[in-house]
Amino acid sequence: MKKLVTSIALIAAMAGLGASSAAAEEGHDLAAAVEHAAAASHYPIFKPHNVEWSFAGPFGKYDKGQLQRGLKVFKEVCSACHSMNLVAFRTLEDLGYSEEQVKAFAAEYEVQDGPNADGEMFTRKAVPSDHFPAPFANAEAAAAANGGAAPPDMSLLAKARGVERGFPTFVFDIFTQYQEGGPDYIYSLLTGYQEPPEGVTVAEGTHFNPYFAGAAALAMAPPIADDQVTYDDGTPQTLDQYAKDVSAFLMWAAEPHLEERKRTGFMVMVFLAIFTALVYLTKKSVYANKEH
Repeated sequence: MKKLVTSIALIAAMAGLGASSAAAEEGHDLAAAVEHAAAASHYPIFKPHNVEWSFAGPFGKYDKGQLQRGLKVFKEVCSACHSMNLVAFRTLEDLGYSEEQVKAFAAEYEVQDGPNADGEMFTRKAVPSDHFPAPFANAEAAAAANGGAAPPDMSLLAKARGVERGFPTFVFDIFTQYQEGGPDYIYSLLTGYQEPPEGVTVAEGTHFNPYFAGAAALAMAPPIADDQVTYDDGTPQTLDQYAKDVSAFLMWAAEPHLEERKRTGFMVMVFLAIFTALVYLTKKSVYANKEH
């Protein structure tokens, strides 16, 4: 019996040692990756995760339920700092909302209008034709409230952000029609916050994130955590799910006509295939009786 207990204890100790060694090795590898990225001034340290999106591929479509959840995350979390100036409330009907629901949603915001008859600006409740109002009066106010750097507008963020995938990956992307670099990057950034590895220090007021494309750390603190936003459809309220939902929503905000574009592209490809076949058959028919 003593031998059995001793063996179990030895195995447990070896397993713990192995786990500690693996963790130490992972930390060492991360520290080395940070050092390499800093020396080459090439970020991000890690490439973004490849997430499975419903809108990926030539026949991809938006998941309206996911887009509605992403809108909720944006409204309750992101809109406190980030603007979305190019998106009008009326476009939310594409997410499955009725006209009345859109009117009610817009009325929750106030926008500046004017001048009135007295030449003065005034505020009023937003209507569907208005765009999402910015949380700050101007870029200078936004910068002053965020450590000197104004948070970027999120209207086109999913198309403006992305990481070069390099050779030979970009060759395969031509055939798979990979265009999800922005959502992959946003998702990876939101879920990538962690403590810096041993030996790596970051500037005061910044937060280590190996998926940030500008440096090893960024000024934005982790913006969201588990159970921060309440979902009404039973979807898990986790950081991972929040990140996926808001990334998908920002992709829609940047490219609301993606589904229509893909349908048009497919029809064009079919037309070109048929046209090529007809040209070939015509050529065969014209030159069938001619000597070569």
